[in-house]
Amino acid sequence: MLILLAFIIVFHITSAALLFISTIDNAWWVGENFSTDVWRVCSTNTSICKAITDQFREYQSIQAVQAAMILSTIFCCVGFLVFILQLFRLKQGERFVLTSIIQLLSCLCVMIAASIYTDRHEELHKSSGYMAEVSEGQYGYSFVLAWIAFAFTLISGVMYLVLRKRK
Repeated sequence: MLILLAFIIVFHITSAALLFISTIDNAWWVGENFSTDVWRVCSTNTSICKAITDQFREYQSIQAVQAAMILSTIFCCVGFLVFILQLFRLKQGERFVLTSIIQLLSCLCVMIAASIYTDRHEELHKSSGYMAEVSEGQYGYSFVLAWIAFAFTLISGVMYLVLRKRK
């Protein structure tokens, strides 16, 4: 039982780390001389970064991605705290339903963010506000980590739903 508990905790912390990295790091869309995320666009040649503001085309889509990723990270962290509290408060044989719901909400938010970015990436990168031509890029590792975090939070949400408290 202790090994299972340790695995669940490590799995949850890994999910949170993936969410933090994919939300913060500047690699959602990369090219030869630029990298961009949901916060800013950076030129790798000059090391100059410019914040994405309302002058960019499809700024509302970027704000939706930002909000969903932040919510997902918050839900994942709150879910971990609720899990720790439920370890001490639940009676034997009860399920971790509240933790599961919170983790599945985190899963839903990261899925929404990554889906919006996937759907709108062509329009997002046609803006005249960028310092470099960013339409000729490809998805970066932060974007991939967001989808991996989706899978991890989905698995852990289902795992908490199935899990019962034992001695």
